[in-house]
Order: sequence, then C-alpha cells, then structure tokens
Amino acid sequence: MGITVEVCVQDCFSEAQDSQKELGLGGFSEQITYADPILESVWSEWFQQWLEIMQPELSPIQAYELSLRLTGDREIQTLNAQYRHQDKPTDVLAFATLEDSSPQNDEVYQSQPVYLGDIIISVETAQRQANVQNHSLNVELSWLATHGLLHLLGWDHPDEESLNQMLAKQQFLLNTVGLSSENR
Repeated sequence: MGITVEVCVQDCFSEAQDSQKELGLGGFSEQITYADPILESVWSEWFQQWLEIMQPELSPIQAYELSLRLTGDREIQTLNAQYRHQDKPTDVLAFATLEDSSPQNDEVYQSQPVYLGDIIISVETAQRQANVQNHSLNVELSWLATHGLLHLLGWDHPDEESLNQMLAKQQFLLNTVGLSSENR
C-alpha cells in the first residue's frame, strides 16, 4: 500500500494582492505575479512523491495531511514574532503537530490520516530570494516547501553539518519532481 497525502493549499497572498488591486490600495512591497502558478493538484502530487521517498512511517495506514499557506511578509512577520520571538519577516515557517505531546486516540490513529502540520511561506520573501538565486519563484517556493516538510517530519538544523544534510535532502527532493535549485 502506498502513501496517501491530502494537501490543503491556501494562496492568501494572491487573494490579498487581488483585493488590494480592486480597492486601489498598495500594501505590498512589490507586485508579484506568478508567471505559471503551481496548482493545488501539483502541490499534492509533489508532497505525495516527497513523502513516498521519505517513508516517514508515522501513520499505520500511511496516510498524511498537511497545509501549505502562501502569504506575504506582513502575516509571516506576525507569526514569526508570536511563535519565534523574531519580529521580522522570514521565508518559511513550519508548525509540526507531531511535536505536540497530546495523546492520540488509538482507534482514530489507526483509521485517519496523521496531520503533519502547517507550512507557511512568504511569497514576497521567496521572490526576493529567487531573484538573488537567479531562479524562478516556483523553484524557490518548492525549495521552501521541502524545507518546511522536512521540519514537519522532525528534521532540524542546529549546526552546520545538519543544515548541509537538510539542504542536500531538499535538493534531492526537488530533483525528483524535475526542479533544480543548483544556484543555492
């Protein structure tokens, strides 16, 4: 039996940007347009492939759920300040539910997907980083999504060696879906 994954993608950045345009307001440091936005079905397929490669064995039925929220610097700065006590925008935040020590009902655990957590990405920061790295916004968003996924699965990078291992795994995961961030 293969792994199944449900991904809820919330593109709050595009929605907010569209609302700002309709109201004739600014609000974003720059207007960012997706040349070719990544569809929710593509995100789902990629997360499916990445989890099949990672084989996390956290769910007895090999079923997982996670959410991906694309937002702007303002929202991610608020979250970064609230949860990491760093009052500045960041590129990606990951909130892993598996770190939560609340007890699981065994019956539910045996029959329902394991909710891995939430990945939040600032599209504004991703665009700036994509420009610096000389690759597309979609490659940067995918890079950040793999980084967030690894955090949801328990990976961390407290030192340079573990960071290098994590970055290598991210590159490997991107390669499996036909993307590359070789300039990183």
